[in-house]
Parts: sequence; C-alpha cells; structure tokens
Amino acid sequence: MPWELTASPDEYVASAGEFLVSRRVEHTIELGVIEGLRARPAAPPGDVGPDGPLFGWHQDGSDVTAVVLHTPPYPLLLGGLPAGSAPELAARLAGVGRRPPGVNSPKEVAGQFADAWREQTGVGYTTFRRSRLYRLAELVPPDPMPAGMPRVAGERDQDLAERWFEAFAHEMNDLTGLLPGAVSDRLSYGGLTLWEVQGRPVAMAGHGRLAAGVVRVGPVYTPPELRGRGYGGAVTAAVTGAAIRAGASEVVLFTDLANATSNALYGRLGYKAVGDRVVLRFEPEAERTRG
Repeated sequence: MPWELTASPDEYVASAGEFLVSRRVEHTIELGVIEGLRARPAAPPGDVGPDGPLFGWHQDGSDVTAVVLHTPPYPLLLGGLPAGSAPELAARLAGVGRRPPGVNSPKEVAGQFADAWREQTGVGYTTFRRSRLYRLAELVPPDPMPAGMPRVAGERDQDLAERWFEAFAHEMNDLTGLLPGAVSDRLSYGGLTLWEVQGRPVAMAGHGRLAAGVVRVGPVYTPPELRGRGYGGAVTAAVTGAAIRAGASEVVLFTDLANATSNALYGRLGYKAVGDRVVLRFEPEAERTRG
C-alpha cells in the first residue's frame, strides 16, 4: 500500500524528511511539529493507534509524493494528495481509530480527503476557516513606529501570556483552545515577545522554533482596547527581525482570510502571499457539505 503510517517521528523524518525540506515553506507546520517533539522528548512511540502523534507519507516507487500528520487534538495536516489516494488514506486512518476534528490543507486537497472521509465514516464537513500563508520578502518596519519597545517574555509574564493566548483562541473560534503547557513551552525558548509602552505590555507576538531554516510567526495579539495604534505591527516586525538575526532564512506566517486588517498589515511589513489553505471541520450531524 502506498500510504505508510507510523507513530515514530524518527521514521517519518528518515522516510519523508527530504520531501518536507524540499518544500519547507509550505510544510512549515509539519517541520515545526518535528522540532517541538525533538525539544520535548516523550515516551518512546508505540504502535499506530487512535491517540498520540501519527505520521505518514505516500510512496510512489522510491519517491515520497505526499505527507500526512496528526497530533490530537489538532486537525489532520495533509501535504499533497496523489490522484485516487484519498480513499485508501481515509480507510487506513479510520482503521487505526483516528477521529480528527477536521483537515487542514490546500482547498482542493482538503475537499478530496473530506469526501473520502465522509464515504468511509459517514461524517460530514463544513468550512471552518480559510487562511493564507505568507513568506517574508524583505522586512519593512512600520513608519512611523509607535511608542514603546519590544521585550522577550519570561516566566513572570506567564499569566498574562496565557490570558492573551486564550483571548486569541476565543476570537479565532479555535478548534482546540489553549492547550496545557503551550505557553510554558514558548517561554522556554524565548518564543514570545511583548511590546511595552512605559513598562506596560500592550501587544504580543509569538514564533516557533527554527525548523529547516524556517521560523513561523504567530500568534499576534493586541487587546481590543489597544488596537489601532500600531502595536501589532511593531511587535510583529520585532519578532521578524529577531528571527532573521537568529539565522532564519525564511520567515512565514498564516493569516485568517476573514481578517482584512491583518492581511493588509503583513503586506505592509514585507510579507508576500504564498498560497491559500482551508480548515474543514468534520461534523457527524452535517447533512450536506460546503466547500
């Protein structure tokens, strides 16, 4: 069977790592997950089953042509879907007890898999979010720059960061919300930056670990009462510049296409669109599908 599944990130990297790195901007999430798992060693992986991280790749002869990754409770990530391969993947995943809340991939790929998943499981789907991937061309700092300066967040900022993460997830209507340990992990490698005005934090931007030369920025959050003053753009520029100085050869971020303000902001900072994605949410009671 051309789809191979494993619970071992090492096996995944050994088999599909070259494919992932060859398209490192598009596969920024997958590469970031691998770096996170490497940084937080867990118990040795067991057999493929309904829980825990699952990795897979599509093999055509000696070539890897697509990848799949699922880390509950997040949606399934699909990087490509060769013609006719969706039913087999859906059957394999259902056969090991996987029940992802949705699928995250380019629109055509997501729709093909969601149709196959519905045929396999009877679970329908609706469109949850449309997003756009941007990569930095050349950083253009805000001009004029707002008052204040950036500061890398530390342990003393954990309560504030958790509140802002929760607020961000609520505004995004996120499928998962704030997961336990997420903020602590960001703080452990300096992955959160605050913009401060006279010692008061007014905005926050995060970034992932460096993975195959790529750093992914996000989330970016400014409390509603402080918006419209340029703080979000300033802290995003600060994090972007820090990523470049730390050795990133590519800096990327995702935006919600429903948020015209953020899409315009990142364009002004020098980010250019790479491509669009969609998150389809699986809903057992859905009576019809929507693309």
